[in-house]
Amino acid sequence: MSLPTLSGLRTAASAIDAKTPAHRDRAIDGLRALALLAVPTGHWLLGGFTLDSGGALHNASPLASFGFFAPVSWVLQMLGIFFLVGGYASALSYRRAVARGESTGGWLRGRVARLGRPVLGVTAVWAAMIPVLYAMGVPGTTLRTGSTLVIQPLWFVGVYTVITALTPWCIRAAERLKGWAAVPLIGSVAVVDFLRYGPFADAMPSWLSLLNLLPGWMFAYQLGVCWSEKKLGRRGVWLLLLGGTALFATLLLAFHYPGSMVGVPGEARTNSHPPSLLVLALAAAQSGAAILLRDRIGRLLRRPALWAPVVVINLSAMTILCWHQTALLAAAVPGSFLGTVPGLTSSPDTLAWIAARIAWLPVLAALLVLIGRYARGFEAPWKRATHARRALAGLLAASFAVFALGLA
Repeated sequence: MSLPTLSGLRTAASAIDAKTPAHRDRAIDGLRALALLAVPTGHWLLGGFTLDSGGALHNASPLASFGFFAPVSWVLQMLGIFFLVGGYASALSYRRAVARGESTGGWLRGRVARLGRPVLGVTAVWAAMIPVLYAMGVPGTTLRTGSTLVIQPLWFVGVYTVITALTPWCIRAAERLKGWAAVPLIGSVAVVDFLRYGPFADAMPSWLSLLNLLPGWMFAYQLGVCWSEKKLGRRGVWLLLLGGTALFATLLLAFHYPGSMVGVPGEARTNSHPPSLLVLALAAAQSGAAILLRDRIGRLLRRPALWAPVVVINLSAMTILCWHQTALLAAAVPGSFLGTVPGLTSSPDTLAWIAARIAWLPVLAALLVLIGRYARGFEAPWKRATHARRALAGLLAASFAVFALGLA
């Protein structure tokens, strides 16, 4: 990189820093950016493909072959941090909206629109792309595999939207119970886990695990609301860190929970879909550490060179979430026509695959940046979109969901 380019980057970083309001909580933005980057990194490192005799791609994971790789998922599973920061920011935003005289419904509509536009955009684009790719010779199995990868991260948006709608009640719970407001949520997950994994497991219905979906992800969000409302004392934060760590170790060693924080093909049990008690233990420990490190993170992000990337990542949050799997497929699908490409279409069952996939990460990141240049427009309000175009986008998105979920 030439010196003028470096100088230009420094100038841009300084300009971003200068435009940042003094009251901006840089630590919260930094934590959100860290959690956001963990999503594509985790999916790109812990997800792979196999290539069948017909040249079609199938999902696979290095975790199926390398159990020692599971601790990587402990680091990269940062949805607890994301929900923690989400609860903090939502409570603050809601308080400000109320102070301006805005209604709860108006505040919620704005939040839902910001979440929904990018999801509608990526699913509509994929619905339009599928017949074109099929006509170009991409196997139907590959398209099914790709559609599954694209839609999997989007479950988060639905859950997050529901939890966001509960923000006023989370605030009331924090006011009445302080940090203890999160205890019933973790208790609910513990009860469901006991029923589905304990001595009565054989008698339990298969849908029982779904009861963990809302309280499981709401746990860290409620902690974030309590943090924002200044209802978490330092003693409670240390309890989160130490208690979460102890519970995590106990569940792994004594109760033999699966070591991976993400689903592993062929395994009967999974921690994340829906979340198990192990996920909440990790979220508690992460939340405690994040809150304790807040001031240090804030001071670190006073440096323009570190703060500027955080701003860019946060401005592209939904684009990163919605399009990172498309970036992976943009490399893997063409690669499948070439045959077995190490680290891309080769089976993820060797140490060489891990090294090759790490080497692919900069390429995938560059593809995401390229895609994001055009896809980021979906995050902005669709002021020029007519009712007919919005209806068409909705129809395409619904069609893609039907296809990706195997309903057609």
